[in-house]
Amino acid sequence: MTKLISTLIAVLFIVSAFVLTEQPKTNVETDAEVEVSITEWEVPWEDSRPRDPYVAPDGDIWFVGQRSHYVAEFDPDTEDFQKFDLQEGAGPHTVIVDEDGTPWYAGNRANHIGTVNPESGEINKYMMPDDNSARDPHTMAFNHEGDIWFTSQGANSVGKLDVETGNPQIIAVPTPRARPYGIIMDRNMERPWICLFGTYKLATVDPGTMELKEIELPSEDARPRRLAQTSDGVIWYGDYARGYIGRYNPEDGSFEEWEMPSGEQSRPYAVTADDQDRIWLVETGVSPNMFVGFDTDKEAFISSTPIESGGGTVRHMVFHEPTRSIWFGTDTNYLGRAQIQ
Repeated sequence: MTKLISTLIAVLFIVSAFVLTEQPKTNVETDAEVEVSITEWEVPWEDSRPRDPYVAPDGDIWFVGQRSHYVAEFDPDTEDFQKFDLQEGAGPHTVIVDEDGTPWYAGNRANHIGTVNPESGEINKYMMPDDNSARDPHTMAFNHEGDIWFTSQGANSVGKLDVETGNPQIIAVPTPRARPYGIIMDRNMERPWICLFGTYKLATVDPGTMELKEIELPSEDARPRRLAQTSDGVIWYGDYARGYIGRYNPEDGSFEEWEMPSGEQSRPYAVTADDQDRIWLVETGVSPNMFVGFDTDKEAFISSTPIESGGGTVRHMVFHEPTRSIWFGTDTNYLGRAQIQ
């Protein structure tokens, strides 16, 4: 009898402990509230790692082949691809297109930012300083004047390229090995915001003084990789290491975080915001990658859609308001479009 009572007490203790243990809150809705339709096109150049698409003024999609060293154009209407070869070893990382329709690419492994003439294929290079202070241009964004802000992950710097003169201004990041990664411009296209992927910090630069400010995230284990901004000026980031989406309010310095649907294994990478201030992220730590939506008003996840090709890793994406589409590239060699409500 004593043995039976002891066993019952042990069982009750285990059950009680299980009931009282607070489980992580993910705020995932049981039914998706937003319809997402994903279409993918296989890129005709094998194993080229198509990535970082950008929608040009004419509606065509430009992207880079990081492994095969090209810049390419895709016409969504005809579904035709056109390829522009770069120098061997260029390792292009990102492409953005200016108002005149000229694509600018980051020659990540070749110390330059370059342009491609869509008519002739001619390439023009803007070399970074010889001192290696910006040796690996990474991700880029235009400001309101048409100049380009960019990160250099390995060189641990942030830069601004004057597109008229071709001269870059380079700002060293104070934290060693901070690995400046994702970058966006604020809603006024004046101030850049940056993820410091090698540490638990965000950064921003005062465009007037060119002074860089680092902002510590709540957890030292955090590793922010990409970010977006909503219309209220709030900065949203994906914590790649911990599996969270986070919110930073520059007005009062406050933070709030939510665990991703796939938890710690989610590895949120690509991040963007739509015109309804919803944040879209891709969980790359799961297979297939999951395309996830977060409603910033409800503070809840509202959609989770598998990427049919598997995704491999979706590294960056862009929202195009006129077509209500989000474009992305995959390591499985596809160009993808997510059409949302």
